[in-house]
Amino acid sequence: MARPSAALVALDFDGTLAPIVENPEDARAHPGAVPALAALAPRIAGVAVITGRPAEVAVRHGGFAGVEGLAHLAVLGHYGAERWDAGTGALSAPAPHPGVAAVRAELPAVLAAAGDRPGIWIEEKGGRAVAVHTRRADDPQAAFEALRAPLTDLATRNGLIVEPGRMVLELRPPGMDKGVALLEHVRETGAGSVLYAGDDLGDLPAFAAVEKLRADGVPGLLVCSGSAEVTELAERADLVVDGPGGVVELLRALAAQLG
Repeated sequence: MARPSAALVALDFDGTLAPIVENPEDARAHPGAVPALAALAPRIAGVAVITGRPAEVAVRHGGFAGVEGLAHLAVLGHYGAERWDAGTGALSAPAPHPGVAAVRAELPAVLAAAGDRPGIWIEEKGGRAVAVHTRRADDPQAAFEALRAPLTDLATRNGLIVEPGRMVLELRPPGMDKGVALLEHVRETGAGSVLYAGDDLGDLPAFAAVEKLRADGVPGLLVCSGSAEVTELAERADLVVDGPGGVVELLRALAAQLG
């Protein structure tokens, strides 16, 4: 608030800007999210959406393209491995990791060996990651715990890591996480302060990045988009809001204060 022209606002997508739904393909940004971001963005140094989704999918489901006021928005997909810039519409992405294709081929047999529980389903993430969802299982938490070890073994054999989330285990390439992506974006923009909002375990590296920045003298605010499924973020956050609706209200309030 003291120096908005140097402030960066970075946010997760699912669970933070968009409500969690059973089928990720049905996820859409809260109806107030884009207007709130468009009102805030021209008043600060930049806005970034950092997500495990492919950048193109987050842009489409968020409705971020062609919005007046969002010219400086960056969507960092696949935990920062991909990038879409609103100003140019350009998308940059690395070549797919070969381990993803290998995991995809082995995954049905691994799930069958783990009990082939009804309701478990696989989400393809643009050829760059594979996610196994347990939310539709009879006992989602029990299914999640039963699959954690075999999926970790499968990922390790193929040079990948497992990223746990809210009733989902994602197998993806190592080397990038939301903390790395956030720190790189802060350096790129020269931001002098940062707000990060998230809701899930995958946001913990970004929380750690903000804590590192604070230790280095860069002011930072940690916001948890509240969820009873994940308590770790709420315990570390400076501010807990009531899900995506609460995030939108916070963004609106910031824009109004700076207006």
